[in-house]
Amino acid sequence: MARGPIKHLKRINAPKHWMLGKLGGTWAPRPSTGPHRLRECLPVSLILRNRLKYALTRRETQTIVMRRHVQIDGQVRTDINYPAGFMDVVSLPASKEHFRLLYDVKGRFSLVHIHQDEAAYKLIRIKAVNKSKKGTSGKNPFLNGQAGVVPVAVGHDSRTIRFADPNWKVNDVVKYNLRTGKVEEHFRFQVGALVMLNGGGNVGRVGVITNFEKHPGSFDIVHIKDKRGHKFATRVSNVFVIGADANSPAVTLPKLRGVKRSILEEAKERRN
Repeated sequence: MARGPIKHLKRINAPKHWMLGKLGGTWAPRPSTGPHRLRECLPVSLILRNRLKYALTRRETQTIVMRRHVQIDGQVRTDINYPAGFMDVVSLPASKEHFRLLYDVKGRFSLVHIHQDEAAYKLIRIKAVNKSKKGTSGKNPFLNGQAGVVPVAVGHDSRTIRFADPNWKVNDVVKYNLRTGKVEEHFRFQVGALVMLNGGGNVGRVGVITNFEKHPGSFDIVHIKDKRGHKFATRVSNVFVIGADANSPAVTLPKLRGVKRSILEEAKERRN
């Protein structure tokens, strides 16, 4: 029986989308507790060492972050195991580079190079809309004997947005400005919206919602059609809206723009 928190992770048990070789050692960096799940994130150490090649060893990675050269969503992070997840913005002020974490069509994290202006915002999917108490009648004389209530929206990255708009619903997406802390745009979860899948067997694919299926007591299903006309379906929880329509994505997409190719097409490209 386990006694206390687990602080280690075997390399053979690490998520496959980290793309760690099984002969590279016994251990893998275990993500710290943060806004994303352990198997749905990419530690800062792997971003600097395995993806960007700015470090060769753990010691070099530690030196980079302790010099405050790494920012996640505009905040300096000095933990080499800090978990960066889907839609997070990774900034390196020293080299003036900005990246957004998205998925490719094979389900792997892809660091998409973005412009400085685009690094100022991120998309947040609303997981819950609640009401929190602002104060009590005894402490606030302006409430006339009633407790104050503030509508609050909780995002997929555990971010709390106070004074949420009444039109925001669960699974909707908002464009959040990381510098001002304000919401600039709202994308509804509806037919015709452009979406990217961040889970399931079709993770990383991009398409337009065609229709919904309601299954009370089970998982609701969303049907999607991609740019080539291929249709596929997945659960509602795997769908992330990235634009109001097919021609206006709010973020820069990866290389293949979320279009999955067949095995023959991949083989032909390798031959060429």
